[in-house]
Amino acid sequence: MRMFFLALFDIFCLSCFMKANELNQWKMEEARRFEEARNAEEAALAVAEMEKAKCRAALEAAEKAQRMAELEGQRRKQAEMKARRESQEKDRALSALVQNDVRYRKYSIDEIEVATERFANNRKIGEGGYGPVYHGTLDHTPVAIKVLRPDAAQGKKQFQQEVEVLSSIRHPHMVLLLGACPEYGCLVYEFMDNGSLEDRLFRRGNSPPLSWRKRFQIAAEIATALSFLHQAKPEPLVHRDLKPANILLDKNYVSKISDVGLARLVPASVANTVTQYHMTSAAGTFCYIDPEYQQTGKLTTKSDIFSLGIMLLQIITAKSPMGLAHHVSRAIDKGTFKDMLDPVVPDWPVEEALNFAKLCLRCAELRKRDRPDLGKEIVPELLRLRNLGKDNEPGILLYI
Repeated sequence: MRMFFLALFDIFCLSCFMKANELNQWKMEEARRFEEARNAEEAALAVAEMEKAKCRAALEAAEKAQRMAELEGQRRKQAEMKARRESQEKDRALSALVQNDVRYRKYSIDEIEVATERFANNRKIGEGGYGPVYHGTLDHTPVAIKVLRPDAAQGKKQFQQEVEVLSSIRHPHMVLLLGACPEYGCLVYEFMDNGSLEDRLFRRGNSPPLSWRKRFQIAAEIATALSFLHQAKPEPLVHRDLKPANILLDKNYVSKISDVGLARLVPASVANTVTQYHMTSAAGTFCYIDPEYQQTGKLTTKSDIFSLGIMLLQIITAKSPMGLAHHVSRAIDKGTFKDMLDPVVPDWPVEEALNFAKLCLRCAELRKRDRPDLGKEIVPELLRLRNLGKDNEPGILLYI
């Protein structure tokens, strides 16, 4: 019996030991879980603090950027207001100069209306972006009268610029300004009997073709007049809108550069250098605008050289300016250059015309720095070709 109770006691003790062991294991597991939960909570709090710090930094950066943007906006607005004031002051000064200028004859609107028969349609000889042009007579002299259109965006500024340029310079191959009517934006020029070079190249009105001699002569005349503009004092003048439509021909087919309303003064220190004078917006006519100037707004006298190159190519080809340099270059490479020459001229000196075209292509290079110098290279070569035409000129010409 005693042995039975001892066995029961042993079983009871073993059961208590096992339960105690299970309790200890449970406590240890609970402690481990508590520790893991505490560590997870601390990690979560640390992440939350980091996110808060990032958020604060982002907010501070955003506030700083906003403050900088506001300051930049204020500076830009002040700069624009300053530029606008300076432009307005310059316009007022130029307008006063035009009003008080004694270098040209001032006409009243009554005189202009009488000369144009009150702007009759049969007196109209042209139309441009600036406004219509009329043929008339003033002081017993044939004149061309250009009239500012009321809706012309930059007309007033171009009017003032043209008066200032043409009344301060004189050259035999620059159109002559005879007078103006400042109150109504009318410019009075000498009348050019044979109209524009563009009209004569494309033979509008069934006009006779220009001989190659006359074309070489016109090219030389344009280049010498342009050189005169680029050497103007105290600062060089850049025309910015050279094209056949802006070259006028008198009764003897002597050419003169017109439409200098877009002309701009550039500092002499940058006129012929790679360093350029920055304009707020490019001006000119598509196909004739210097690509570098059009892209950057940076202007030098070399900007006119590109326009000159395209125009001179038109003088020998009588073709559209669109892609003309590319077409001529390809024809030279293929040995078909002769086919590019204006076919209405029967006796082209092909080799000399080829040299002429190669010079034009150099003028029409995309980069300013690759274009030739006007005074040192272009003018001498064109004068040589002009003299060649004179030396070989026959006694009687059947065409101009």
